[in-house]
Amino acid sequence: MTISITPSHSSRVWEPSKERIEHSHLKAFADFAEQPLFPYERLHRWSISHLEEFWSKVWDYAGIIGHKGDRAYVPSPSMPDAEWFPHARLNFTENLLRGSSDRIVAYEASESGVHRSVTLKELKKEVAQAQQGLKNLGVQKGDCVAGITTNDIQGLAALLATASLGAIWTSCSPDFGAKGIIDRIGQVKPKVLITTLAYQYKEKAFNIEEKIIETTKSLYDLSAVITLNGQTKIPETNTLSWEELCANDAEEPAFTPTAFNDPLYILYTSGTTGLPKAIVHSVGGTLLQHVKEHQFHCDLHKDDVLFWYTNTAWMMYPWLVSGLASEAALLLYDGSPVKRDNLLHLWDLADEVGVTHFGTSPKYLDTLAKANTRLKDTHSLTSLKSVLSCGAPLAPAQYDWVYQTLKEDILLASISGGTEIIGCFVMGSPVHPVYRGEIPCKALGMAVDVLDERGASVYEEKADLVCTQPFPSMPITFFGEGGEERYRNSYFSKRPDIWTHGDLAEQTINESFIIYGRADTTLNPGGVRIGTAEIYRVVELIEGIEDALVFGLPKDNDEEIVLCVVTDQLDEDYANHIRQKIRSKASPRHVPKRIYQVDDIPHTINGKKVEGAAKTAALGKVVTNEASLRNPSSLQSFRQLTKKEFL
Repeated sequence: MTISITPSHSSRVWEPSKERIEHSHLKAFADFAEQPLFPYERLHRWSISHLEEFWSKVWDYAGIIGHKGDRAYVPSPSMPDAEWFPHARLNFTENLLRGSSDRIVAYEASESGVHRSVTLKELKKEVAQAQQGLKNLGVQKGDCVAGITTNDIQGLAALLATASLGAIWTSCSPDFGAKGIIDRIGQVKPKVLITTLAYQYKEKAFNIEEKIIETTKSLYDLSAVITLNGQTKIPETNTLSWEELCANDAEEPAFTPTAFNDPLYILYTSGTTGLPKAIVHSVGGTLLQHVKEHQFHCDLHKDDVLFWYTNTAWMMYPWLVSGLASEAALLLYDGSPVKRDNLLHLWDLADEVGVTHFGTSPKYLDTLAKANTRLKDTHSLTSLKSVLSCGAPLAPAQYDWVYQTLKEDILLASISGGTEIIGCFVMGSPVHPVYRGEIPCKALGMAVDVLDERGASVYEEKADLVCTQPFPSMPITFFGEGGEERYRNSYFSKRPDIWTHGDLAEQTINESFIIYGRADTTLNPGGVRIGTAEIYRVVELIEGIEDALVFGLPKDNDEEIVLCVVTDQLDEDYANHIRQKIRSKASPRHVPKRIYQVDDIPHTINGKKVEGAAKTAALGKVVTNEASLRNPSSLQSFRQLTKKEFL
């Protein structure tokens, strides 16, 4: 049985001006493709029913550098076996290092402010020198280079130098534990490791030399370790500093041609239920998907400034980097999003460098809202055109907060996709109105639908988010033994030849979308399917609750909803207040049977709540990959949960 809560929040909060629509990439592309822009649903149907023509037009409109070949799409009876641009030749880095040589392409910032900026000419030189250094170490097309890097200009240059050779880049954030790093890059046997030896977070310095030494002991095929901020010798390795790697006279990088489907990145799932999946993404699929999303859906233009708060382990890092292909500049930030004395540090940076597209998370916006910040009173944000959010569903009330306290004329877009596709299924656009709590549209070229258990497309009902047609950024494979089988089992076992993504979603009559969270964390009390996001949307707005987590625990052949909250005021009256809010703003079926007070909520390194790990710990089972958690000690509260009193 499935029940749907028809959103009462479905009110329009923003509408693009005619001028904005006329000057958008999306309007220009529709004209270029000789297709009407409106109704958008027709344009979208054309994009998924004429896949070869659409993606070929994307290549041409974006001015992809390379040889396209005479075919853009070769269909197959099996969705994952479809071929894209089988005769194309291109280089990923060449497509990013483009445009005027004197324009600024990247700003580097941390908790202490903006450190420096680089022009395209300067970045090209650093990439060229790093490329020559990697060549001297024997790195060539198809080899894997791993980075344990912060989000800064050196890390960017290392990535681009690797891709310029046709080699594969994979990265972890330096705040991972050694086991978390080894569980990821240890799978893919990198030839070279490029690593920082220290980083800063919340105004505290962290030295990670011992962690790097422990990591290298498990990387058996390394030919060299490159250190980014120190001369420390890593035992039993060929260690070079970044300066030594780049000690050559190279000025311009050379670009090794690759096939469209050659590997570019290896990304990792969160790994909270086992060893992280190592997902291999292609050169052409990544590039084409990102320029389409940046230009058509985010309306990213030449000389705009793109920012996303991310670390180098998350999918949004390569998504940010690809902004260079649209000749935008990047704001690269490493550190905490908030400082002890300044919640608005990121917005200070945004004002200073003129950020046009600000990428963040619902949690960060919630922090600002609970602190009663009013950015329109403290910051000019004259350049700001769009606020983008992902990592969790954006609550309806957060739409109101953004437009009331941040800026009235901006495109607010919650976007949703995943590491598995290195992109998005549903997004905003510069030509769509924004409705509270809803994601405006299906991304062009993505045959997105919501299917129930019968396989029928449904509206105003929660069901599985799927994609029914191939797209270029589907993974090449999962790295390692049995990778192809593991890949197909992950997304095609439930519905052969239809990508079932694993999210619970709803299509509205506005042709917009609401995401309710992962289907594997869906609650089923009394046989009623409930998305955890529906409860978070209420609870996280209750004053006094710092964080919360919801999951179901078995009870007499059924399931009880368990709510865990981080608060200093849980008593019977407060618990009743929480239940009353959930009952009135969601439904009686969403009301938790048990409410517990806990010290902390488990999150991944990227800030996502980990309901599965908490539930596993509460059931007294082993959490198989605590190294994926930012705060594994938080699980201690959950291991004792069923022995504690609840309200």
